[in-house]
Amino acid sequence: MKSLITKLGEKSVYDAVCGCTRCGFCSQACPTHLATGRETMSSRGRNQLVRLLLEDRFEDPGSAQDPLSTCLLCGACTTACPGQVPTPDLVLEGRRRLRRGKVPLAVRALTRLMLERPALLAKLLHAGYLAKRLKLDAFAARTGVLRLLGLRVLEEMSSHVEETPNYFLEEILRNDKEMLVQPGVAWLYIATCGPNYLFPKVGLATVKLLKGRLGPGALFKGVCCGLLAYNYGRLEDARAFAKKNIEAFENAGAPGSVPLVADCSSCAAFMKSYPQLFAEDPAWRGRAERFASRVRDVLEVLPPGAAQPGKTGRVTYHDSCQARHKQGLVEEPRRLLKAALGDRFVEMPASDSCCGGAGAFAFVHPRLSDELVRRKVANIASVQARRVATSSTSCLIQLARGLKKYYPECAALHVSELLSEDSDG
Repeated sequence: MKSLITKLGEKSVYDAVCGCTRCGFCSQACPTHLATGRETMSSRGRNQLVRLLLEDRFEDPGSAQDPLSTCLLCGACTTACPGQVPTPDLVLEGRRRLRRGKVPLAVRALTRLMLERPALLAKLLHAGYLAKRLKLDAFAARTGVLRLLGLRVLEEMSSHVEETPNYFLEEILRNDKEMLVQPGVAWLYIATCGPNYLFPKVGLATVKLLKGRLGPGALFKGVCCGLLAYNYGRLEDARAFAKKNIEAFENAGAPGSVPLVADCSSCAAFMKSYPQLFAEDPAWRGRAERFASRVRDVLEVLPPGAAQPGKTGRVTYHDSCQARHKQGLVEEPRRLLKAALGDRFVEMPASDSCCGGAGAFAFVHPRLSDELVRRKVANIASVQARRVATSSTSCLIQLARGLKKYYPECAALHVSELLSEDSDG
């Protein structure tokens, strides 16, 4: 990318990285710096590495690989930075330069399936879930077949993910006659990949809440948001995903004020950033801006509901990085939880620190990820919570893993699940 749309206006990538004055405000916000104490693992350290890459001053550019690959892209640094330096975007630019188009086989295959053959992907995932229920994934792990095929990340993912739904969310909602676009709809719902393929129960809880609190809505027939492709440097694929969603929304026939609601904060944040993909394409930038202006995280559209009597157990909240730092959603989820839970809701220390999930980060950097989730679970345990709510798929997976290992008395739930559960009385 040649330019970035930042909180302080549009800048060239080089101007943006030069905005880092190395003041150090970000150091106490950067989770990897706090966990390791290494300057190269800090936000300002990474910014300087990217600047050296842009200036072609590295004798061995590969030495920047580990510091840049271990960035969580959480955005806590930008929130803390007086100059609002967009470190996550700069780190991604550095990664693209280091990769030079080389992307893991599993990512390339998954991206192409999501973009061109989503029906085939669904069949393959159903087959994979059946294999997992039959314990065949354990056999593959013992024999090392996935590692031999260069798919070690898939082996790690299988060991982390315990959900194996029989039906995907879109398959369920397509049969719901109330979810057809018709006059009077108040919202459109997009089944992003996490709720669709991994946690249909999250999407069903979201739809139930939206129907009950906002009125009739409809299923948006879009595709993957493209975040996976974007994070791995496949910009043209990310743009292709974005174009499909923009065109589908333009043709959906919904009134001009109807929001497009997502219940994975990572996907919602990325769709709001679509204009960045087309910063240098005037023909698409305006369309991307109109689309992004209609995207809403479920956290910001749900009106609070009354607290329900008879429920027990403390509940706390973990801020998804993409909800808090990318979208600025801080008070919205708390208003929802306080209204529904009353004094059963308790804040935990450092609720805004990253849990170490960050998409595939937990699978690629397991030791560092485990250190971060251990700290997060310690904070959850410090307030004696029995449930922790969050709003991103990767957070749900990471928290479930960490809680099972370090604090099994507590369960991780999506905010929608928690509110839907409590609304049943």
